[in-house]
Amino acid sequence: MLLSSRSKVGLLLSLISLIAIVGTFMVSAIFLQHATRAASGDTLVTVGSPSTPFPQNKQNEPALAVDANHPNILAAGSNDEIDLAPCAGSSCPFTQGVGVSGIYFSFNNGTSWTQPTYTGWSARSGTPGVGPIGTLPNYYENGLVSGGDPALAFGPRPGPNGTFSWANGSRLYYANLSSNFSTIRSDASFKGFEAVTVSRTDDVAAAAAGNNNAWMAPVIVSKQNSTLFSDKEQAWADNAASSPFFGHAYICNVAFRSQEKGRALPSPLEVATSTDGGDTWTQKQVTPAVDNVNSFGISGCSIRTDSHGVVYLFGYQFAFGFPGHGSHILIQSFDGGKTWTRPITLFTAVDLCNAFDPVQGRCVEDGVAGARDDLAPEPNVDIANGAPTGTDATNEIVDTWVDGRDGLNHEHVFLSYSTDGGATWIGPTSIEQPGDRGYYTAPGISPNGTDLYVVYNAFLTPYPTDTTSPRSLDAVVLHADIGTGGTPTGWAVLNRSTPGDPRGSSANSLISEFLGDYVYAIATRTYGAAVWNDVRNAADCPAVDAWRASLQTGGSVPKPAPNTVCPHTFGNSDIFGGSYTDPTP
Repeated sequence: MLLSSRSKVGLLLSLISLIAIVGTFMVSAIFLQHATRAASGDTLVTVGSPSTPFPQNKQNEPALAVDANHPNILAAGSNDEIDLAPCAGSSCPFTQGVGVSGIYFSFNNGTSWTQPTYTGWSARSGTPGVGPIGTLPNYYENGLVSGGDPALAFGPRPGPNGTFSWANGSRLYYANLSSNFSTIRSDASFKGFEAVTVSRTDDVAAAAAGNNNAWMAPVIVSKQNSTLFSDKEQAWADNAASSPFFGHAYICNVAFRSQEKGRALPSPLEVATSTDGGDTWTQKQVTPAVDNVNSFGISGCSIRTDSHGVVYLFGYQFAFGFPGHGSHILIQSFDGGKTWTRPITLFTAVDLCNAFDPVQGRCVEDGVAGARDDLAPEPNVDIANGAPTGTDATNEIVDTWVDGRDGLNHEHVFLSYSTDGGATWIGPTSIEQPGDRGYYTAPGISPNGTDLYVVYNAFLTPYPTDTTSPRSLDAVVLHADIGTGGTPTGWAVLNRSTPGDPRGSSANSLISEFLGDYVYAIATRTYGAAVWNDVRNAADCPAVDAWRASLQTGGSVPKPAPNTVCPHTFGNSDIFGGSYTDPTP
């Protein structure tokens, strides 16, 4: 979720901190050396977003999708604040009514990108009103505000008789969180605080050209009530023609059903299924509605289908402790989303809460006032389902996550995989490069199961207890061939991005860095592509560093006005990506 104050996971961690003994976190004195830079290159994805002022230059939490029937076509999304009003002095709030769900297209395998400009509710000039927007269109016109957490998927388009076929063309689904445009309850488009909505287009060329009408009106997917806050969604469309449920679309999310009261925070996982191309959705609760100090909830869902139409829903089961030794869970549907199995526990995944920032009430990895890392241990999954036909599928499942079991400054990027439908798993295996402290990760396995691509962000400097020491963040893209028994072999670095200082990123409140919760990867039969959070163009601001430090110590440093006292590219976090031809065809 884009707004840190909206993340119920973070609020739960704050609740836990009140009943846990939080020790003093010691910082390793060993400087970690990172691997040699690869030279395959990368490119800016958020090409239409400015480098200044803050927060218009702030982008994070990228998502990526490939059209299996036209694998040269990619669509990406991010939390993009391009349309917000600039800071008013030291105040940099989210502008009421202005959306933040950015959209970008590539028609050459992700080698270059375009960011369309539409018309909608905008505050680029400083005054809200109808004007140019660089985010999803048609939300203001339908009483909604796009709220980030992008999740994209391509699937087949339904024909006039409702039958799905690639011959009908492709449909892009863009799921995101949304709020009401009106703050007046009687004028609200839905009940509750935040809903899951989905936008769709059957004409990506027109959408990329900035045609509002290329997009259908957004559809509210989640069943809302007056206390519901929907969050952390992911989308998928069954894109293998061999599946008996070919064309079904699925969106999973966590449903926070009430404000925090005492020690309870009901938050089940829910899955919405559409059998008509996204016009209508049927939502089902698939995990218990519990979340308290004795039984923590599940979040960070990931959803995919195999060539037989089996739906795989993964989630992260939180656990008590600093760090919490949680687990990845699996739930399946064998009838196209009508019914779901009970959750089963797969293996342990340990969160990165080896250090805790009391000001933002979050676990952090890269230092005092650092970027939150609540969902680093979440499952990130892909399946070799043979799309678009399904005929050459191996149905191997790959799952990557970042794990904190070996403590601060020793964070791992882990991989596990299954070749028998999730019944048994190999791993976890640590796949990060020497010296890399993994932050967020995602895999992409080719449809025929021959190649695996993994992207991850990594911190390159050890945890500092001050805000004055330089910090370093980059991204790495790896490739492996899939050998006998589904084993990834011959790992190679395809790209290591230009590093930057994450202190140059920022939450709108300015109290901490902000990089979001996701990176993303896809794979085709001939290439892989990835998108990630990038701060190479973000400038550190000493005035902000000093204020952030004073918040930690109870000092009296005044809150700075970033667009006055900071370098002009402070806050300029970007989405970069890369496209990489299979190095071992």
